[in-house]
Amino acid sequence: MTRESTQSVPHVGRTFAIVVFVSMLIAFVVESEMTQYVQTTLGYRKPFFLFYVVHSSFAIIFPLHLLYLKATTSHSTRSLMRGLSMAISDHMRPSTSPPSSNPRFPYIRFACFILILTTICNTPGLLWFASITLASVSDVTAIWNTNAFFAYLITVKVFHLQWESRKLLAVTLATLGVLIVVYAGSTSAPTSKTLPETSKVLKVPGPTAPLIGDLLTLVASLIYAVYQVMYKKYAALPSDPELVSEGLYEPLAEADDEIESHDSRTKDIPAAQPPPFGFHPNFLTSAIGVCTCLVLWIFIPILHYLELESFAMPNRQATVLGIAAIAFSGVIFNSGFMILLAMWGPIITSVGGLLTIVLVFLADILFGAGVKAITTGSVVGSTTIVIAFGMLAYDMFKAR
Repeated sequence: MTRESTQSVPHVGRTFAIVVFVSMLIAFVVESEMTQYVQTTLGYRKPFFLFYVVHSSFAIIFPLHLLYLKATTSHSTRSLMRGLSMAISDHMRPSTSPPSSNPRFPYIRFACFILILTTICNTPGLLWFASITLASVSDVTAIWNTNAFFAYLITVKVFHLQWESRKLLAVTLATLGVLIVVYAGSTSAPTSKTLPETSKVLKVPGPTAPLIGDLLTLVASLIYAVYQVMYKKYAALPSDPELVSEGLYEPLAEADDEIESHDSRTKDIPAAQPPPFGFHPNFLTSAIGVCTCLVLWIFIPILHYLELESFAMPNRQATVLGIAAIAFSGVIFNSGFMILLAMWGPIITSVGGLLTIVLVFLADILFGAGVKAITTGSVVGSTTIVIAFGMLAYDMFKAR
């Protein structure tokens, strides 16, 4: 028995979803191109520091969303925050506990939950940094982007779904399209790679331990796929559109902490229930940003001490502005990604994310190598990815 029957579902138009998706893709391309510019043209090659800055910047997403709702709706800040608090408390309430109109917020459990989310969200990127120094960029790129295929396999197993030949074909085509772009589409030895999620592009020396690097990338791809599926299963609220349409919501496991009522001072505060669409995933994204900022800084002096990445603040205005652009576009990309995970689920979102490969290819034609970037492999691979996403999108919109 799920709880969505007790909550209304926020109306989310198809146009809104498309706008979020397009914004996410554009942000990815901007982030990718700006990262390449900062680390190559400007010579500021500090990949972990950029990773830390971008992921810490997630913290601003929720305050910006709150300001937007304050300006465009009649909800007060207290009603929005109380509605969010009640939704999270109810979501984390053990399934055997009776519902409560004033559940106590489970601070300790929520902190542990965010720590887990932060770990799973950041681990693939950190593994990528290790693998890119060991294996070839082409291998790392191809293996990483198999996460769309893994996401489908894991989704079917976790949610006990039937195998759908059309979805399996689409995911397989998308994965093959990536392989074609990476291997057949390159006219020379690759010198850069787009970092998953934070889109870092680096120029690195030749591979030193290809097998270890490939294995690390495979682990990173699997973890990223697991993150997407587990977010849908456990982190998304029961009022999120895809969970309601497919009935896939599952509350968190039993907890020892008791659920008590708020004190009398909060009982008379109106609550915005359910939270406005995107409010909850943006809150989680911001919480991941705060946790990243408070925890991962410790690795900066460690890397400096081990001489793996010497730390130096940018000393040029162009570098500072470039890093700010990377962080801002990263915020837009990851905010949109979290929203679409709740809205479309991991399969379509992960395959849709592969369209960024197509956009980066187009950006290279327009702003980079020009027509020299056009190869048969790039065109065939990009077309295959677009067709695969079109198949999944058609199925999704037809079902709704």
